Amino acid sequence: MPSCPDGDYPHGDSTEMPTVFNGPSEILDNIGEDLGTSDWLEITQERINTFADATGDYQWIHVDAERAKQGPFGTTIAHGYLTLSLVNYFLPQLVTVENISMGVNYGLDRVRFTSPVPVGSKIRARGELTKADEMKGGAVQCTVRVTIEIEGSDRPACIADAISRFFPTE
Repeated sequence: MPSCPDGDYPHGDSTEMPTVFNGPSEILDNIGEDLGTSDWLEITQERINTFADATGDYQWIHVDAERAKQGPFGTTIAHGYLTLSLVNYFLPQLVTVENISMGVNYGLDRVRFTSPVPVGSKIRARGELTKADEMKGGAVQCTVRVTIEIEGSDRPACIADAISRFFPTE
């Protein structure tokens, strides 16, 4: 869960600002808090192709628009791992932790890809602070459940529990 030390809102032009915690210890008092939603992001074929180039995953359901028309989804779809990678794009739109020396992405727990993301879809993230524990030296490790929603769909694309650690200023 990256944090912006200068307080700048890093992506999009949302009217909804991220939830702000004034230091790691404040996270501990807010377990269960709804962190709201991010901006919508359109998933373009260019983004899918760039991800394929970065990962070497050129499966036709992602990169071959003509063949994909005849396939199970009727069009190309985003890679599941592309959708998951966008958690890092959306998190700063959901939450900011101020007065820290650093924040690090610690990992992920339970990840599920529950619905494909067709090219041209718009997705956004919804966040919930599900867990927080104090660590050595006043650091706090927290888990944010990130649900990637698809505009117009009842089913989310991805649900992932993102784990981050925040270290207090010295």
